[in-house]
Amino acid sequence: MLNRTVLIVDDDPDIRRLLRGYLEQAGYTVREAADGAEALHDLATNRPDCLILDLMLPEEDGWSITRHIRADSKLRSLPLIMLTARVDDVDKIVGLELGADHYVTKPFNPREMVARVNALLRRAHKPDPAVLEVGPLRLDTDAHTATISGDPLDLTPTEFALLRVFMRRPGYVYTRGELIEQALGSHYEGLERTLDTHIRNLRHKIEPDSAEPAFLLTVYGVGYKLVDPA
Repeated sequence: MLNRTVLIVDDDPDIRRLLRGYLEQAGYTVREAADGAEALHDLATNRPDCLILDLMLPEEDGWSITRHIRADSKLRSLPLIMLTARVDDVDKIVGLELGADHYVTKPFNPREMVARVNALLRRAHKPDPAVLEVGPLRLDTDAHTATISGDPLDLTPTEFALLRVFMRRPGYVYTRGELIEQALGSHYEGLERTLDTHIRNLRHKIEPDSAEPAFLLTVYGVGYKLVDPA
């Protein structure tokens, strides 16, 4: 495995120590930040390969940091796992809508966290020579870029992975289970509604009118499919 860096942002030193041990054992280089200001400084000076971010932080909370990351052209594709004691489904949906790739609640299994990091980085760096095109949509998995009518799409790693799955088989109706397995990875244990949130976020970026989708269609009772509206 390439030497990749994970930044852990949590104000609890025991959690940072626990995650550091498991991640370093898995071959990762680990950096730590104890508050929001320290995290933003670290992100500005040396982009990690993956971020594990606690929501309840001093100085600047995880929600604000996530907004900052997804608004920054150099960071918006950064794989991001939210870590929090908040277990409400509404909080999970908000976190995913802000651009988190996974939402993990405390207490958690550190082995599961390592598996999620592995899966995210496989998806973000998986080599695939194919350039996929469906209508005005173009996805280059070598360059990890996506465009629509030549305009760049700013996708999170999860949105990119979903679009890649859809574009490999345009017109095919994917069940939610297939999308979770092929795009999110077998270790993904989120609610199906969190998958729907990722789909909704993707629609906002590729559809002329996300309320009336033309590309990414819902097949009621089955799942979703991508089509060329032309």
